[in-house]
Amino acid sequence: MTATLAGLLVLGAAGCEEPEPPARPPVVRPEPPPPPPEPEPEPAPVPVAPPSAESLALRQYYQRLQADLLAQGLLRGDQGGEDTPFTDTMLARDFIAIALFDEYAARNGALVAQAQESRLRRWDEPIRMEIVFGPSVDAEQSARDRAGIQAYASRLSRLTGVPVSQVNGDANFHVAVLSEDDRKGFEARLRDMLPGIADSSVRAFMNLPRSTLCLVIAFGSGEGAGYSQAVALIRAEHPELLRSACIHEELAQGMGLANDSPTARPSIFNDDEEFGLLTKHDELLLKILYDPRLRTGMTVEEATPLVQTIAAELVGGPV
Repeated sequence: MTATLAGLLVLGAAGCEEPEPPARPPVVRPEPPPPPPEPEPEPAPVPVAPPSAESLALRQYYQRLQADLLAQGLLRGDQGGEDTPFTDTMLARDFIAIALFDEYAARNGALVAQAQESRLRRWDEPIRMEIVFGPSVDAEQSARDRAGIQAYASRLSRLTGVPVSQVNGDANFHVAVLSEDDRKGFEARLRDMLPGIADSSVRAFMNLPRSTLCLVIAFGSGEGAGYSQAVALIRAEHPELLRSACIHEELAQGMGLANDSPTARPSIFNDDEEFGLLTKHDELLLKILYDPRLRTGMTVEEATPLVQTIAAELVGGPV
């Protein structure tokens, strides 16, 4: 018994020994995150060539021209007033002369200033407007121009009911702000912008005399068709007021008021430069042009009775 018990005690003692603790796995510390990549360096600005002597001379010329016009009381920015009354008969007469006659005629492959009877032209589709700046136009000036053009395009849209959106590509109405230096290399892009543009129109754009302050070219797919393409040229050399005057006149002409008239007053559609910005008279011309009672492609004879009725409705008496 004793021996057996001793054996059991020995066994019992052996069974009570503390087991060895399990080995702990090694601590694996995460690798520190890689340092953030160095930011890409800003692209170096593309150097702009200094303006040519020709461009500088134009800039000085247009500054003097603006000062001379202002000194004569021209380039007015008001809507007209007691000194410029007009009646419904005068408004209808001005509309016929401005909307149903062309300012230029094609002669021997060139555009010459010569009024000739045409048909009523306007946009029967939404306008997708793209504003293009030449390399010579600095960022500050382009920002001011873009804001002014967009605000004025919205005003034209409200007056006419034609939707006007601002786009970067696939445009049907281009506004190009170019210096003389920018314009000289613009022919290929002009042809790309306006597929099918006539060579005479290209020459008018590329060979612009100093006396032509700005220009718009608009056309459709055929005789009597609505406009489907347009490009307006605004000279970058203009000082601010001449610049605004060009934007107002060329974009409004690009809506379909294609001609000028010496009897139109108060109006920007008059070569006397009395008014520089769109007037109340001109707003009414745009409303007549896009009145649904008129039809794109109408002749003078077809449109005149309706124009007289609409003008009488818009003008109750002298304005």
